[in-house]
Amino acid sequence: MVPELTTLCYIEKDDKYLMLHRVKKEKDINKDKYIGVGGHFEYGESPDECLMREVMEETGLRLLSYKARGIVTFIYGDPANPEDRIVEYMHLYTADEFAGELIDCDEGTLEWIDKSEVYNLPVWEGDKIFFRLLEEREEYFSLKLVYNEANELIEVDIVPPDRMPE
Repeated sequence: MVPELTTLCYIEKDDKYLMLHRVKKEKDINKDKYIGVGGHFEYGESPDECLMREVMEETGLRLLSYKARGIVTFIYGDPANPEDRIVEYMHLYTADEFAGELIDCDEGTLEWIDKSEVYNLPVWEGDKIFFRLLEEREEYFSLKLVYNEANELIEVDIVPPDRMPE
């Protein structure tokens, strides 16, 4: 199977993140959860090109300043059937300058959420880990999150900064 390639961005303003409350699609692995904005690569796109396109499509905003913060490897599915598991490599970004006005998103509702409140929202358990890494670290990180078929987080691997390539 070919892994999925995605981007995810947390746009910051006034100590808040712009979050997408995924409530508009019926068949959505993120249904009713809060996530950042982003999506799947189109053929031939770089991570930065995907980021810029997805943010514009979902929010109407043009990023003026953003930073690659890490790579998150997600593995979903039954550990007993590795050939049926889904693998996703997500390029994680934050952005702190943008232009434009928010638009309605066809995937959910865009909301500015206090950073201190994100842990209390319906989010993936692994998201709480990368929120903590975003708070604690400026350097780029690598995080692996493994979920079983019941969407329970069963494995976490954080590559320490001293093991990251320079």
